[in-house]
Amino acid sequence: MARSSSSNSLHGRRIIVTRAREQASELSAKLTALGAEVLELPLIRVSKHISKEALADVLLELGSYDWIVFTSANGVRYFFEEFLRIFDDIRSLGLLRFACVGDATAKGIRELHLKVECQPKVATGEALADALIETGSLDNAKVVVITGNLNRDVLVTKLEGAHAIVDQLQVYQTERVDLTDNPAAAEFRTQGADAVLFASSSAVDSFAAQQAALTLQKGAKPPLFGSIGPLTSESLTKAGLEIGFVAKEPNLDSLVQALVKKLGARESRQ
Repeated sequence: MARSSSSNSLHGRRIIVTRAREQASELSAKLTALGAEVLELPLIRVSKHISKEALADVLLELGSYDWIVFTSANGVRYFFEEFLRIFDDIRSLGLLRFACVGDATAKGIRELHLKVECQPKVATGEALADALIETGSLDNAKVVVITGNLNRDVLVTKLEGAHAIVDQLQVYQTERVDLTDNPAAAEFRTQGADAVLFASSSAVDSFAAQQAALTLQKGAKPPLFGSIGPLTSESLTKAGLEIGFVAKEPNLDSLVQALVKKLGARESRQ
């Protein structure tokens, strides 16, 4: 019989969380509450990285932009840390309209009591560009896209193709964590896990690039690989890693629900 989604639905299950250390606690807490044994294996490190000159240029022109676009919750966090350091009134944003990808990004904006006017159902930069184009507001509009160092070009390319004037402001960088001497990686090699959860393409890329530090030893349990959304799934496929399950919605709750359902179904067949 399959496990229910009760407080013990992941009892006895060993789950690997691959988010950056500063972002892992929320997902780990959700899993622990369901009885899982959680091993945090941060594959990436995210940190603020902003050119003071580029920031000054954008803030000086802030009142002239029509849209401000965020591609991640990290972008919201680091942009507003700097904005609120310089300005003491949220009204200094002027009449900017907000667009974003993903529920976590939208949540970060709404927590500042700001309205998200454009968020596609599919959490990709391409879908966001299409949604913005559909508003009919881009012809000669000024748009600032808040990015990290690994953002893809498709969003900006499509916006420019719709005759928008696009500036980019990088506010953070994502780096690979070296797992060579990492104790969590050693534990994973020897014991394996029921599942490894991926919430970003950069975590998948880091995992795939460090197979020497992550190859399971004899007797270790081979895990299922879980994906939070389409871009992460695409990266898993490109890396040659079989996708075990995918969240229905691109958020942590949906990822956990997909995990519980998959492991329950797997157990019922055994």
